[in-house]
Amino acid sequence: MLVPAIVDVANKNADWQAFVFSAFLTGLVGMLLAIAVEGSLKKGLNMRQTFLLTVLAWTTIPLFGALPFFWLGLGVSDAVFESVSGFTTTGGTVLTGLDSLPPGILIWRSMMQWTGGIGIAVMGIFLLPFLRVGGMQLFQSESGEGGDKIVSRSVELIRLMVVVYGGLTALCAAGYFVFGMTGFDAINHAMTTLATGGYSTHDRSFQHYADTGVAWVGILFMLAGALPFVLVIQAIRGAPLQLWQDPQVRALIALIAMVSFALTVYLGATRDLGFLDALRAATFTVVSLITTTGFYIGDYTQWGGPVVGLVLMLAFVGGCTGSTSGGIKIFRYLVLLAAVRSHLRRMVRPNRVTAENFGKARLTPDLSAAVLVYLVLYISTVAAVALALAAFDIDFVTALSASASAVGNIGTALGPLVGPDGTFGALPDPAKWILSAAMLIGRLELIVVFVLIDPDFWSN
Repeated sequence: MLVPAIVDVANKNADWQAFVFSAFLTGLVGMLLAIAVEGSLKKGLNMRQTFLLTVLAWTTIPLFGALPFFWLGLGVSDAVFESVSGFTTTGGTVLTGLDSLPPGILIWRSMMQWTGGIGIAVMGIFLLPFLRVGGMQLFQSESGEGGDKIVSRSVELIRLMVVVYGGLTALCAAGYFVFGMTGFDAINHAMTTLATGGYSTHDRSFQHYADTGVAWVGILFMLAGALPFVLVIQAIRGAPLQLWQDPQVRALIALIAMVSFALTVYLGATRDLGFLDALRAATFTVVSLITTTGFYIGDYTQWGGPVVGLVLMLAFVGGCTGSTSGGIKIFRYLVLLAAVRSHLRRMVRPNRVTAENFGKARLTPDLSAAVLVYLVLYISTVAAVALALAAFDIDFVTALSASASAVGNIGTALGPLVGPDGTFGALPDPAKWILSAAMLIGRLELIVVFVLIDPDFWSN
């Protein structure tokens, strides 16, 4: 919080006081907690404590992150929504007039997403496989003590992740700057691009920029943020084939290529666009949606009914595991397809023994069941949140798309209120609290939260 305070001081903006006070209060509470629990974790955490700590951390950090927004005049509901959306890299906002906001608040929004992005990647690589959440145990070899580990200690791997994450952010900022962004805009957009968050410094997002090169830089680094960071590190350290050999990476790129091509043809035929303009608009939109970034280069709700349906479908697709993106990860769809294929083969030959693999890993019945449970919970949560929003007289399209956007941590939605050119500020306060909870539940992969509801979790 001292960074945006310094930015505001440099720009002679009085908002620096809100950031200094918030930093002091946050630091004081953190210091007191550290003193209170000193030495209590020497024996490590058991499974129940790890579940609880994960939920508490992702709940309390956004609450403290909301302090600057609150002191600068936002209501409690709006401040918490903006902070939760930032740290979960969702990207939905209640703010308008971004072009005229002070630089401190803009850099704070971007920093929240950048910090949340690396936290999400670390959680996906180390914590969720250990907790066996939603089939994530499939990737436990990457974070355990086994042979696939690219460095000897987890701390070293985290250090490498931060270095690579920061290096990619710097490259992205340089690319944006070269193609016409100001230095301030380039830094802000680079942070939110690698985090696949989608916060912008302008109300019109990437529509603000006329240079087409800016869009292609965004496409490249949004895709980089949606790739598994462990494999990105391996590629940088001299093993680029490891990245391409991952089934989910190949599936992600193939999906983006096919949908982008189809949308390019559609836009060329219906919107009277040249091939390169249609390709840029289609690819940017598809990559932004699938990586759950939420940037937009045009109001896709005006591109026709088929595009609106496509956008709603892509809201249920995410990037790779171990990345900063949200949504239903690609690997879960691959596991689902393998389970369906195995089931169909057994129907034809009941005594047949089928073995399905994900790369070099064998798909066990327990792992397939974990993925199926996750998918059922995901769809059920989206439906429940949509119904809760509809109770506040929110139209069906807005309620369903906002629900899918929040649970999938996408940011943009459909409808007159929360579409690409709208904000979530017009929604009633109870709806904002519901969506804030949905963003946290989605970011914590649902099961981490739902397991706390089970009475057996609390029994001895």
